[in-house]
Amino acid sequence: MARVTLTTVEPGQRDRMLLGVLAVLLAAATSWLVYREAFPAWRDHQQQFRGSVQRRLGQAAAAAVPAGIQQIWIPGAGRADRCTTCHLATGWRGFESGDEPLHTHPPGILRAHPVDRFGCTLCHGGQGWAIDRERAHGHVPNWPDPLLNGSMAASLLPGSGRAALMALNCNACHRYETATLGAEMINGGKRLVDQKGCRACHRINGRGGLIGPDLTWAGDKNPEQYDYSRLSGRRSVFAWHEAHFQDPRALAADTVMPGFHLAPEEIKSLALLVMSWRRVSVDSSLLGDLPRTDPPSAQEQTEAAEMERGPGAWFVKTGCHQCHPVSVFGVKSPTPIGPDLSTAVDDVERRFSVPIDAFVKNPSGTMKAVFSRQFMLTPAQNDEAIRQLRAAYAASQRQQARTKRPIP
Repeated sequence: MARVTLTTVEPGQRDRMLLGVLAVLLAAATSWLVYREAFPAWRDHQQQFRGSVQRRLGQAAAAAVPAGIQQIWIPGAGRADRCTTCHLATGWRGFESGDEPLHTHPPGILRAHPVDRFGCTLCHGGQGWAIDRERAHGHVPNWPDPLLNGSMAASLLPGSGRAALMALNCNACHRYETATLGAEMINGGKRLVDQKGCRACHRINGRGGLIGPDLTWAGDKNPEQYDYSRLSGRRSVFAWHEAHFQDPRALAADTVMPGFHLAPEEIKSLALLVMSWRRVSVDSSLLGDLPRTDPPSAQEQTEAAEMERGPGAWFVKTGCHQCHPVSVFGVKSPTPIGPDLSTAVDDVERRFSVPIDAFVKNPSGTMKAVFSRQFMLTPAQNDEAIRQLRAAYAASQRQQARTKRPIP
């Protein structure tokens, strides 16, 4: 038989071996950290770019390439951006075909937003003060403003490109414009707000109803404040808004918000628009001549003044016309999502099987939410509402009788 010899290791020897291994690992980690600090990636980018400039433009041009950490201080926004430490080719012509970060920035947008005044992160997102790729791009925990890059655009807006996603940041400053050049998806969302009558229920930029939540600063809502319990698939703020615009009741069973049967592109436009409604702390000097408020148009103001002097003035002053036209009195609605109140006396009885008096005092459906959240009427105001609705119906009946009168 073969003889087996067992070797024993003394406890003290085992500890020394363990400490030796740990020492080697610590030395390796320390060496790596020292190397990374001494030879960071941005030095490689600067060396590479300097070589490219020398080959293309000569030694004198290469000598003008900045060295070391570059920083842009933006007084109007109270932030510092160090992005050009790596993105050295931003303002250089001739590197349009280069790979990032050594790529010439499209010059058009820089004419209106020069880098030395606006920096980079106001438009692109990311952490401006960081100088390593992961942190600079904002792909770290607890940083709410990641870089709006092509991969994120491909995930959220397939086929639309990075520019469409970046419009989310553009609209933080351009929110009061009716349309912003180059921000077509955001512009589409603004058109939908008017077409679908969102202000009938939601206050936006200081104007609108109180039935739904105020959306003026909806983009400031923290991601942790959303209820994702009914959301399938990826849980993100963008996904939540997409699902909500597709089917509001699927996410909030008790909501009174109707489904608007929106197309996928319309849903994406509205989701981006709502997420862009954020507070942005910038000096007025950066906003230039951009509008600072969102008032009704001159035409809307003129029409409202005329209607307030007409026979339907009560419906205008109380705000009923925000959702309902009263055509018999020439009252138009900026967001006509409700039926014409000219025939409400008849419509209510046909649809709800109760007379108008009972419905006003004890409404049901959407109007129950309206009367409990936006129009809290006293008994005397209820009586006046009934009188006005009956007057409108009587005028409608007279108008209808005149149109049916035979021509002699």
